[in-house]
Amino acid sequence: MLSPLIVESEEELKSIVRSAKTVAVVGIKDGTDPDAPAYHIPMILQSRGIRIFPVNPKFQTVLGERVYPDLASVPERVDIIDIFRRPDAIPALADEILALPPEKRPAVVWMQSGIKNDAAAQTLAEAGIRVVQDHCLGVYSARYRLPAPETTPRKS
Repeated sequence: MLSPLIVESEEELKSIVRSAKTVAVVGIKDGTDPDAPAYHIPMILQSRGIRIFPVNPKFQTVLGERVYPDLASVPERVDIIDIFRRPDAIPALADEILALPPEKRPAVVWMQSGIKNDAAAQTLAEAGIRVVQDHCLGVYSARYRLPAPETTPRKS
């Protein structure tokens, strides 16, 4: 039986998305292919007022944000770790997450659409981390979060 920390209900997904303020995006892509989910979805998150922390050792900056080589380098605790990696890479990533000091571990690990690893999800859940598998964070953000307010220049 899967842990109750493995999230399936629409209400829980809605709650997670509405409360998120920071997301580490593991496997983010640069804008070379602007339609790539690992680029486009973080852009959606930003448009919904979520601060992203890109994680990918191949890049320096993406979407105007500094890119970190690994999760341990992210300077603060994030609400969600959003994963754009193959399912077979998830166990090692779960180990990397669990190696973080407890105060830097996320409340939620979110595996994007098509990404699922039940064993790693169970391991994370046993450590007290909520896990979402095979759901698109961009879709849920677009559904349940208003766009971030536009900043308009002040008139003098």
